[in-house]
Amino acid sequence: MIEQIRQKIAQMTVDIWQEPLVEQKVTYILELDGKFIIIENVPARVNVETGERYFSPEVVERLQQTIWEEKEPDRVIETPVFEFTP
Repeated sequence: MIEQIRQKIAQMTVDIWQEPLVEQKVTYILELDGKFIIIENVPARVNVETGERYFSPEVVERLQQTIWEEKEPDRVIETPVFEFTP
């Protein structure tokens, strides 16, 4: 009986820590010096329950490289800005 309870607790612990992640392409948005930088089609592992995104070290390095290169963007967009009022 005690062994069955231990096994159930162990299984519950495993279930809690198993995060349902899926590979997806996401849009990475960063504000830097008052400007928004948008990088599209970034590979990430996304938690389907929370939406939290995880990037591999290689992807993070490439994001940093892209941001600091300051090369000409593929396109430029204009976006409205609103002040939040309670």
